[in-house]
Amino acid sequence: MILLGIETSCDDTATAVVRDGRHVLSNVSTNQDEFHAKYGGIVPEIASRRHAALLSAAVDDALGRASLSLADIDGIAVTAGPGLIGSLVVGVAAAKALAFAANKPLYAVNHLHGHIFAAFLDTEREPVYPFLTLLVSGGHSQLVAVESPTDLTVIGKTRDDAAGEAFDKTARLLDLPFPGGPALEALARDGNPRAVAFPRYTPEPGALDLSFSGLKTSVRTFLENDGGKTARADVAASFQAAVVDVLIDRVSRALDARDYRTIVLSGGVAANTALADAFRALGAKRGIDAIVPERRFCTDNAAMIAAAAERRGAAARVDALALTANPNLPF
Repeated sequence: MILLGIETSCDDTATAVVRDGRHVLSNVSTNQDEFHAKYGGIVPEIASRRHAALLSAAVDDALGRASLSLADIDGIAVTAGPGLIGSLVVGVAAAKALAFAANKPLYAVNHLHGHIFAAFLDTEREPVYPFLTLLVSGGHSQLVAVESPTDLTVIGKTRDDAAGEAFDKTARLLDLPFPGGPALEALARDGNPRAVAFPRYTPEPGALDLSFSGLKTSVRTFLENDGGKTARADVAASFQAAVVDVLIDRVSRALDARDYRTIVLSGGVAANTALADAFRALGAKRGIDAIVPERRFCTDNAAMIAAAAERRGAAARVDALALTANPNLPF
């Protein structure tokens, strides 16, 4: 089964061709960082306009790199939500038009499901069901019990800010350039993660909830009172260590409550080296397989959307003319 994937939930215009939900034949992605950098964040109207300008060429590029035509494709998978409504509309409209014109099946994919099934792409170490996923991105931070491709349950989530959002906002406090998460990670490499004792949110015993708003506030308060005496690299490293400690603690709690055959780290923040290293170390300590997808499959991409569509099958198939974008699509 060969699927064309389309992902435009935020500011990356992404297309891909994937065979059998595993083998990536092409993976095209164009970011818009230069268009949003001067604003310090993503401007939704700019994002949607850039998608409209780039998507047709991106589809042609993905097909060309796979040495296939639209006639060779068995179906089209598209992110239907959640995300920025203007960005989603562009991708959904394009997918509907292609599916209708070429008489191909259309699959509507939840963006978060895509991140989870990215773990199956171009790897010989596929997750074994049931597995536990720690999904951390700019808009979401949650623990998901994956019993099967169609049975996924959120067992823990953030009460406020997502981990990626906390990274971006803290980067802004440190006067780092956009995008903030990678810039903060780069700065933290030269810092002491124990220089500042930032708080770690700890819920009641057995709970798996996350929270990062208090940590973000602590960084702001510290910077206001510190007067520049502490190196920015030390602040960045200490903040990053606090985020990693909280996330790893929740995974550990989930493993205490139930045996899983595999643990998976997914989402854009999975590209953070400190978090990925700590996640693998936890797996080694517990004697369980810990999978972190390749970096290119952690950030938003269309290959993961095709992978999710192939695995969810009939559960994701929709009428090409009936599909609408939903920025608040339920998990």
